[in-house]
Amino acid sequence: MKLQKETSSSQAEHGRWYDDACGTAFAMELIGERWSLLVVRELMLGPVRFTDLRQALPGISAKVLTERLAGLEQAGVVERTALPPPARVQLYGLTPWGYMAEPVIQELGRWAARSVRHDPTLPLSPVSLMMSFRTMLDRERAHEVEADVGFVVGSQTFRARLSGGTMPIVREGIEGAQAVFGASEAMPFAAHFYRKMPVSEVLGMEFSGDAELAARFVDLFHLPPKADG
Repeated sequence: MKLQKETSSSQAEHGRWYDDACGTAFAMELIGERWSLLVVRELMLGPVRFTDLRQALPGISAKVLTERLAGLEQAGVVERTALPPPARVQLYGLTPWGYMAEPVIQELGRWAARSVRHDPTLPLSPVSLMMSFRTMLDRERAHEVEADVGFVVGSQTFRARLSGGTMPIVREGIEGAQAVFGASEAMPFAAHFYRKMPVSEVLGMEFSGDAELAARFVDLFHLPPKADG
């Protein structure tokens, strides 16, 4: 006996593109529109303003960003909050369920990086860089290192605390970090962490702190090998 389709608005959202019960199909209906998944990526380190998202995703128009945020909010992935007076600033952030998409983003990025067509020299947003660190960390060898590392990427600061093989990264000041890497944009970090170029040879990159610890930390990050075929 064929199951009758539900007619509620929430159920109608599932099947609007593919008419397919598969969870993957539903996921594509939720975050598969152009820019949607990148918006989710940019919110993985905490709520930000609309203007911050525009800056991180320079190719998106204000109209499209507004539409994507509205769609993600309707889907329960994004929520709006407001800072108390006198700031009165509206922030966009992920819901608890929205944050659960991080493993999906990580595995998708790891899979795509194995393509011979992947170009690691293209621009990266600061959050994309931090997410790449969380994705490409060698989690087995990470148990051998305990580190508190700060990153200054342009005007933004981040803090990675590696302990017990896990490495949360948050938007935070760098005061007291054991090692601090800094540059005006993300690409110098990629050159040092993934191409293993010495800091002294990376244009625009600065470093301070425990050099020995930093070297052990950087050695934990590698892009995956390219796939055959």
